[in-house]
Amino acid sequence: RGCTDVVCCVLLVLAIVGYVVVGVVAWTHGDPRKVIYPTDSRGQFCGQQGTPNEKKPFLFYFDIVKCASPLVLLEFQCPTTQICVSKCPDRYLTYLSAYGSRGPAELEYYRQFCVPEFKNLQKPPIQVLKDKECPAMIIPSTPLARRCFPAIQAKKGVIMVGNETTYDDGRGRRRNVTELLEGAKKANVVLETRQLAMKIFEDYTVSWYWIIIGLVIAMVASFIFIVLLRFLAGIMVWVMIVMVILVLGYGIFHCYMEYAKLKGEAGSDVSLAELGFQTDLRVYLHLRQTWLAFMIILCIVEVVIILLLIFLRKRILIAIALIKEASRAVGHIMTSLLFPLCTFFLLCLCIAYWASTAVFLSTSNEAIYKVFNETACQFSGQTCKPETFNTSNVTKLCPDAQCLFAFYGGETAYHKYLIVLQFFNVFMFFWLANFVIALGQVTLAGAFASYYWAFKKPDDMPAFPLFSAFSRALRYHTGSLAFGSLILAIVQVIRVTLEYLDHRLKGTKAEMANDVGKCQGLEVCWRLSYPVLAPRNLPSLHSSHENNSFPSCFTPSLHPFAVFLLSSLPQPFTLFAFPGILAFFFFTHRIKLVQDTAPSLNYYWVPILTVIVGSYLIAHGFFSVYGMCVDTLFLCFCEDLERNDGSPERPYYMSPELSEILLKGNLEPSKS
Repeated sequence: RGCTDVVCCVLLVLAIVGYVVVGVVAWTHGDPRKVIYPTDSRGQFCGQQGTPNEKKPFLFYFDIVKCASPLVLLEFQCPTTQICVSKCPDRYLTYLSAYGSRGPAELEYYRQFCVPEFKNLQKPPIQVLKDKECPAMIIPSTPLARRCFPAIQAKKGVIMVGNETTYDDGRGRRRNVTELLEGAKKANVVLETRQLAMKIFEDYTVSWYWIIIGLVIAMVASFIFIVLLRFLAGIMVWVMIVMVILVLGYGIFHCYMEYAKLKGEAGSDVSLAELGFQTDLRVYLHLRQTWLAFMIILCIVEVVIILLLIFLRKRILIAIALIKEASRAVGHIMTSLLFPLCTFFLLCLCIAYWASTAVFLSTSNEAIYKVFNETACQFSGQTCKPETFNTSNVTKLCPDAQCLFAFYGGETAYHKYLIVLQFFNVFMFFWLANFVIALGQVTLAGAFASYYWAFKKPDDMPAFPLFSAFSRALRYHTGSLAFGSLILAIVQVIRVTLEYLDHRLKGTKAEMANDVGKCQGLEVCWRLSYPVLAPRNLPSLHSSHENNSFPSCFTPSLHPFAVFLLSSLPQPFTLFAFPGILAFFFFTHRIKLVQDTAPSLNYYWVPILTVIVGSYLIAHGFFSVYGMCVDTLFLCFCEDLERNDGSPERPYYMSPELSEILLKGNLEPSKS
């Protein structure tokens, strides 16, 4: 053995060093507080500990009517004074009425919504409003994303704020609250989304331990299933195939029963298009069209699976033989079942580094201040400096102009190339993530290849096959892994770009679906080269070529895709479907023995989907090892046919059980 693709190994090391430098620069200039905390008109953070605004977590707008949309407020500046407050106002009140009240309580309450420098309560109200030290009026508001928005609500189709339909604007005029709707009309959508998120969070708080129990059941079931595969592979495969068909059949039956039960009920015949998007997803379950769509989808999947089984029935024995051999290999290398945890940990590190670097890069801009003016002014929109603004010519020509914080940006060379650094951050994430995945695949493939090429199994195997394969991959093939992951990273960046362009050009003649499909096909073909790389001392490019050099064993009865499909897909599907069905009956109170134990939920689908997704990830983690084992054994079998002929001088390395199935009818009489 010798080191392969050394140049790519050096290139990877240099790229990692550059990535670390980018991270250090981003962490030096970035400030994540800009994402967490809202910013007032002076660029100060609301609610930040250790500052005068520590106990003032909410941002208050002097005149919310001047803001076009609350969604714009989350990113850009509204042309009105903004201050940090400890709480949002809960009443209608104008500064004139507060100043003219007999007691000081009203004015003291109002003063908390004025600028911090405002201390003189005896100052004439007209001068206070002219200097913009206090808002002309306050209205009942609710905090949303740490901003105070009008508490708009609809009662019997009438828009109201604080049970009022009109309000005093502080300048002697009564105005309709619908004028506030333009400044906060989209806040209701965000608020409903927030309420949906809160309900989902509440469901998690009362059902998290049941979810964990469901995931533990999935893990135990996966482990038991793998143990049973060691001894009952044929029976288990057939049982899994039948269970898949039965589960889909029950789903079709359940959808039909719900569809029939809703017949004649009021509102059940409303179409999904007429209903539109609803934050309360339970509404869709009261529509017949929803259950009809579910039933059609499940019927299509059921028919496809049955047709596949009919046409691929002869391959099932081959799949069973491969599963038996894979079970024996995994049984001799039990640590391979825990190895995906190592890959998962390294992927988490890549994701954490990428996410933190992206946040620091996006928050490494400087505060930009601009001139805001309610009337026509030639300086409106120009940058300014708050320290010298009051002594500049702007205030003389535009007396009511203000120098307010606008956004975070910058004009230095570093700020100009931030988009390039962000692109480099994304590219390096794809590269390192693919490298970690490739390292895990080559390690597993090398361990299982050492099992196959042991003439006397398991006596001729290394003492620690997984560790030996891992060390070989790092020592000899780091460059090849770097080269393969680099190709995948380039293809994935191109694919993501094409998918974005295809989404933007949807409906035009310039759609790029074919180009996206080509990129995905290239990714799949390149990943299949890793099982070839592990047992051979070949560079990545040669391995990808060698992956296509086994036509002699890819006969119709041994078509690899059919074999891999039958040997890999049923197990994870069934293992995550079983906990999902159990969770469905439990959380919908359909199990009488534990009917009172199940928690009351806003949306019962929240824990059910969590259990299904979590169970799938657990089953996929276990059976990804099986999938790599099947791939490796099959490719080693093809290599075995190329190198050997079964004679005493060149005997086959495959096990007798494997040769009995795979060699049956596929060799010439002399070789058989």
